[in-house]
Order: sequence, then C-alpha cells, then structure tokens
Amino acid sequence: MIEKSFIIEIKEILNKARNQVYKKINNIMTTTYFKIGKRIVEQEQKGKTRAEYGKSLLKTLSSELTKEFGKGFSVRNLEQMRKFYLVFQKTKTVSAKFELSWSHYIFLSRIENEDERNFYEIESIKNNWSLRELKRQFDTALFEIVALSKNKQEIKTLSQKGQVIESPKALIKDPYILEFVGLEEKSSFSENELEQKLIDKIENFLLELGRGFTFVARQKRFTFDEEHFRVDLVFYNRFLKCFVLIDLKIGKLKHQDLGQMMMYVNYFDRYEKTEDENPTIGIILCKDKNDTLIELTLPKDTQIFASRYQTILPNKEELKKLLEERE
Repeated sequence: MIEKSFIIEIKEILNKARNQVYKKINNIMTTTYFKIGKRIVEQEQKGKTRAEYGKSLLKTLSSELTKEFGKGFSVRNLEQMRKFYLVFQKTKTVSAKFELSWSHYIFLSRIENEDERNFYEIESIKNNWSLRELKRQFDTALFEIVALSKNKQEIKTLSQKGQVIESPKALIKDPYILEFVGLEEKSSFSENELEQKLIDKIENFLLELGRGFTFVARQKRFTFDEEHFRVDLVFYNRFLKCFVLIDLKIGKLKHQDLGQMMMYVNYFDRYEKTEDENPTIGIILCKDKNDTLIELTLPKDTQIFASRYQTILPNKEELKKLLEERE
C-alpha cells in the first residue's frame, strides 16, 4: 500500500514546480509589457502633434498586433502598458524582475503617491497578497495608518523596505480594520460574537494582523490557586519569536482591562514561553481608549498595547489630509 505521506510529498513537488513556472511566465509577460510601454512612449515623443499622433499610433498598433497575436492588444490594454512604463520608469529598468502579476501592476499604476505605491508593491511581494487582498489593504488605508505613526524619514523607509518588524511597537496597528467580520459600526454585538466572527474569518484576521502570525488558541485557559482565566485569542509571531495575546473589549478601555492583560502576559512569560523565545506581547482591541489612562497605568517600555478597531472601512481622504498636515 502506498504511503499517504509519499503522495503528499509528490504533490508538494508538483505544486512548487507549478508556482515556479507561473512566476517565470508572469515575469516574462510583465517585463514584455513594460518594454512595449517604453517603445510606445519613445515613438510618441517623435510625433509633432503628440496627442493626435498617440491616438493614431495606438489604433494602428492594436490592429496589427491583434491580427498576428490575437486578443490582449486592444487600445485600452496598450494604454495600460504605456501608463505602466510611465509610472514605474523611475524605479524599474527593462531588465527588472517583476514579482507580481500584470493585474497587480495595473492596480498599482493607479496609485499616484510614489511612496504609497512602492509600499504596496513591497508588501504584496513580502506577504504574497492576491490582487483581492492588495485592494483590500489599500481600501483599509494600511499605508496611511502605518505612516501616521512614523516621522518623515521613516515614511521614506516604508516606500523602500515596507514594514520592518524589529520591535513589538512596529507590529501594532491603530486602528485595526475588521470590516470583513460583517458587523455594522452602530449595531450592538457582544465580545463573544466578535470573537466568533474573527475565528470564522481567521484567514482575513491573520492578514490584518500583519506578517508572521500563526493562530495558536482561542479561549486559552490557565489556572492558579483554583481560579480559571481565559485569554480570548493567542497567536505566535515567527519574526519576533514570541506569543501575542489578544483581548477583545466592546466598549471603552478601562484600567482594569490593562491590569488583566498584564496578568495574562506575566503568566505566559513565566509558564508558557521557552528560554529562547522573546517576552510575550499583549494587545487589547477596544472600541475606544484614553491614551493618558494607558500611559499612567502601564509601566514604561511595556509589551502591552491598546488599539482601536473599526468594523467599517476608514475614510482614506481624511487620513491622507492628516498625513499632509504633518509634513
């Protein structure tokens, strides 16, 4: 009888080869479109009346390419190749390695802010985002949310390296956008309902948390002195090599909530983590919070953080204005 593990191993080999072929084909296709866009721009620049010449050029080129190569070379598609080159010519060369799909680059080409565009390209590659997830992260204003906690130089670093997770603080978002749970902003729901929704959509929640997260447990129970306690959600982050505890609060954060999380973190540090792991991080997700209360309650250099959550998409334009006002 053939072992199941043998079949799984063969499937993994084939899937790995398939992914490598897909990436190779995608890179060749996207690089080709970049080169076509470059030649279109160069040819247009030769025309005396560029606007009229450009329209005529694309129509003629579309007709000739369609005759020989079939679909995929409509005037609209050629315009996208042209825009692709114009947008990325500063950061890419004709020999550049394009690691995302053509659809990703069409979407990225629409982002006007160069720092923001570069950030989403880097994060898409790092996190292997599908086009759908890239669009969601853009709609949730990930760049603006992360950038609001950075200074001008750090924002530039975001466009060059993406999010660099070197400390617990770099891991935290404020707010977290949980629109995927399907709970209306003004509707009444319990902490248990929110927790269940997050578990039902755990893949979405992991993506919202960021890079390197693995789900460990729900309602993790521990006991001492015959008293039972439960942590809502337990994760592990492989980059920081530590447990991440999440407690959900429906209303406004209270100082008792912070004390409770301190106890959870202390327990994990003393009884769960190993010597080669880093101190446990605690995150309280709440509807509202008072930063002064948090500062006065928690010790300095703490591993505990409080972040708001939203169950609707944020207003990107308002966040952009906040960023502009800071510059």
